[in-house]
Amino acid sequence: EEMDANWDDVHIEPSPIEPDTYGLQWGGKLGGPMITVGSRTVRGYYSALRQAGAQARWVLRWNAANQWNTTVENTDTSPSQVRQLSTGKTISFADLAAAGITAPSGIPEQPLKDPATFRLIGKSVPRADVAAKSDGSATYAMDIHVPGMVYAIIERGRVHGAKPTLTNKKEILARPGVVDVVTLNHGIGIVADSLDAAFSTRGYLKINWNTQDSASGYDSELAYKYYAQLAETPDKGKALEQKGDVQAAKTQAALIVEATYLNDFVYHAQMEPLNAVVAVAPDGKSAEAWVGSQAHDSARQQVAKTLGIRFEDVDYHPCYLGGGFGRRSMTDYVEEATLLAKAVMRPVKLIWAREDDLQYGAYRPISLQKLRVAVGADGMIQGWEHHVVGTGDGLLASGTGVEYYDFANQYITLQSIDHQVRTKHWRSVGHGPNKYAIEAILDETAFKLKVDPVAFRLKHMQQDQRAHRVVETAAQMAGWDQPVASGRAKGIAFAERSGARTAAVVEISVNHDTGKITVHKCWMAMDAGVIVQPDNAIAQLEGGFLQGLSSVLYESITLTGGEVQQNNFDDYPLLRMEDTPEVLEVRLIPSDEKPEGVGEASLPVVGGAVANAFLALTGKTLNHMPFTPEKVLKVLNG
Repeated sequence: EEMDANWDDVHIEPSPIEPDTYGLQWGGKLGGPMITVGSRTVRGYYSALRQAGAQARWVLRWNAANQWNTTVENTDTSPSQVRQLSTGKTISFADLAAAGITAPSGIPEQPLKDPATFRLIGKSVPRADVAAKSDGSATYAMDIHVPGMVYAIIERGRVHGAKPTLTNKKEILARPGVVDVVTLNHGIGIVADSLDAAFSTRGYLKINWNTQDSASGYDSELAYKYYAQLAETPDKGKALEQKGDVQAAKTQAALIVEATYLNDFVYHAQMEPLNAVVAVAPDGKSAEAWVGSQAHDSARQQVAKTLGIRFEDVDYHPCYLGGGFGRRSMTDYVEEATLLAKAVMRPVKLIWAREDDLQYGAYRPISLQKLRVAVGADGMIQGWEHHVVGTGDGLLASGTGVEYYDFANQYITLQSIDHQVRTKHWRSVGHGPNKYAIEAILDETAFKLKVDPVAFRLKHMQQDQRAHRVVETAAQMAGWDQPVASGRAKGIAFAERSGARTAAVVEISVNHDTGKITVHKCWMAMDAGVIVQPDNAIAQLEGGFLQGLSSVLYESITLTGGEVQQNNFDDYPLLRMEDTPEVLEVRLIPSDEKPEGVGEASLPVVGGAVANAFLALTGKTLNHMPFTPEKVLKVLNG
């Protein structure tokens, strides 16, 4: 946009993995990590890239002015060309580049375009990656094959943190196609000349597992009882927010509403299994790596750290990644591939089977939310308590804030217990569980007060008019005040994530014989400031809603005796095409505010919206995500 280039002339290439130059804005300055997490990309690069484009435009004008023996002030640009104002003469950016671009030292900061003149920002332009992803030419790490490459898998066991001792190494080495067998900290690596040879050998491993300092004995269902006890002593936890006097508000309350909500572990379920290719030089002083990652600088650094070499001595090839959702911001699979490549001194392609990834995943944390709402005689919320208990520490705290609601007195706490179960950011992090609990108790409160849930929210959103407008818009889109078909009901929820304010209304029905919830329609509104590419933003909201719906209705990881009970998609079901809403309408609210994050904005509203529609339909509450048919029947049969 600021360079004034024609979009059809733009060719996109991966930037070098040099975070000091290409890292996003982090901690208030550029040069942070090269990472795509937390909906940070547009927020972290927007201002800097606009200025870079404006400076590039100035350099092109400066070069053209030198060719024409005139001043920069006597030049202007139109898409992909410089024009001399006094003569009308033009030269294309391509011709300037062919002649050789030079630039003076100390390029001055340039004024940015008036948003009213934008040609590209705010317009839907074709994505640059569609063709390659459609015709198969996009290169993923799974596609990589290099001469002399061997294949590796790892047997990790079913208990997180258990350490292995292999008792039949000679037998394994004698297996057809096996190149080596390597003991790692939490698994046994099989390196073979084919993937089939590696997998066929796996069943012959004889391993003793040391479960000291592991998740051994952990039971996720029993954990909820322990969490419930801890939630009664919130003062022992970490205070996330203490505002006003909640105790006084409770003492003076006309109504106190109290509820507990549960959220199971959730798996990332990215489409492409984890994999990486690493080759170590014969002298061990350099390496080459091919990785699909959300954090390429961290992945490159992981190779260097594992080998004890310099960052710049790793020839790193960033590849497309077939889904991440937070999982590929970790570098465990890169470290493993590097260790195995070092052990055999041949290029190694490590592949995690789906079962490996599901059973030894790094999940969205399990949590229990205990909430209390104190309502004054005027029908307004005077006191707000929210106590979170679970495993995952900071991952649990995300999304507990309610700054967009006018709650004068707040007490929000966190208690985290380490059970040695691996956890990690999962798209929208803690916002999914926390916003579900927040929005659900708001509807329960409105239900007890016999007031409209939309009106109830709007009364408490006088300070944040952007949030107020989003809720109003979603309700208008859904025809909130209009009757629905028999056997159906609507529910609403609001959430803020990464600065984006989103509200969704869903219309559902429930099969009282099977317990299955069907979401027939969804209407969403979002204010995320300036939207750079509307079609992409809408796609993010649609995809995020569907992923959120999958987690809300189906997805659950459970542990018994420390062992993950799920194995593959046959017992870890995902949302299928037949279960998607027939209507999924999105509206982007125009704004001149700075761009906010969109990639996770829609997931946090799903749980609350579905639970609230269920409350409107049945008068009963859903307090345990996911809302599986078994749980729904239990609630219905009360």
